[in-house]
Amino acid sequence: MDRNIIHLDLDAFFVAVERKNNPKLNGKPLIVGGSSRRGVVAACSYEARAFGVHSAMPMYLAMQLCPDATVISGDMESYSQHSHLVTEVIADTAPLFEKASIDEFYIDASGMDRFFGAFRWAVELRQKIMKESRLPISLGMSINKLVSKVATCEFKPNAEKMIPHGTEKEFLGPLSVDKIPMIGKQTSSFLYDMGVRTVSTLREMPLKFLVSAFGKNGRSLWNKAHGIDESPVVPHSEQKSISTESTFEEDTIDVRRLKSILIAMVEKVTYQLRAQKKLASCITVKIRYSNFDTETRQVHVPYTSSDTVVLRTALELFDKLYNRRMLIRLVGVRVSNLVYGNHQISLFDDTEQDINLYEAMDYIKHKHGVEKLMRATTLGAGRRVRMEMNMFKGTVVKL
Repeated sequence: MDRNIIHLDLDAFFVAVERKNNPKLNGKPLIVGGSSRRGVVAACSYEARAFGVHSAMPMYLAMQLCPDATVISGDMESYSQHSHLVTEVIADTAPLFEKASIDEFYIDASGMDRFFGAFRWAVELRQKIMKESRLPISLGMSINKLVSKVATCEFKPNAEKMIPHGTEKEFLGPLSVDKIPMIGKQTSSFLYDMGVRTVSTLREMPLKFLVSAFGKNGRSLWNKAHGIDESPVVPHSEQKSISTESTFEEDTIDVRRLKSILIAMVEKVTYQLRAQKKLASCITVKIRYSNFDTETRQVHVPYTSSDTVVLRTALELFDKLYNRRMLIRLVGVRVSNLVYGNHQISLFDDTEQDINLYEAMDYIKHKHGVEKLMRATTLGAGRRVRMEMNMFKGTVVKL
């Protein structure tokens, strides 16, 4: 049985929510992001895109390109509420769906052609979503997640596109390599330098060469160029928090060492947030003394996955917690109140340099491993403690 995988993507989601809340913004160039000159663009309307504005662009450059644009700082809580509304509509109808980010979804509609047609069903679902949420949404359908996502992005806004089975290579071939999901700036630049600009040209590259040039990602590039993607639609479930704890072989009172370990844990947690395309608004720090007394403190912050924000907050919480000057046997950090969203979305007041730094660090960690890149202040921390990452849903799990 052929697979039928549907991809749904809310068009200019942040902009659409702002316009729903304030119809006076309709038809005007609109930018959501940091209001300061050093901020970055989190999202922009299609009217602003016509001037060359795009997400992650420095705000000062965006305003130069489109000086008449209206700038809004953004409201992640409102975006999360609307995302949840769309999720509920899909959950009421779809047999199996995955929430990939705050504004996109995958649905496995395999087998529906035996009844009334998977694409027809998808179109009706799209109409239902737009009616109940009053937000625009596009869809693409094909044999797998990769091709469906590319189809949605290629034909949006207001897209309803099916790529018939067997035509995946024909559809992907003329497209630029940077249209393929997970091919970032570094990879696309490297391919461009080699003269590889289209998917059809990438398809002609020998597998051995791609593996030699890109490591384990080389095979992934080869598969994507050929329209191959066997990844399943993962059933949706709401993850409540991400945490990590360090239990020491020997209890310690060395504050410098404790903070070094805390910094290393924050880096792991924020990397996981960005890897999962999530943001958090609650940060918790836990310490356990040698007599097993356990104390925690938490604070709410604007939605973020920024190392800088989480680290600063975690260190402040630690300073408030550690007041007994007793030996400590465990320290932990947790981020919770999770919503879907790319890290650029949360960093409304971060600089372009901050954004580029996070992207570069995450690229290295993804390619070579999380442990291959760390702050100088954390060197040695991993050798002194046993660090255990626990991703859980609402309750603490002790390993």
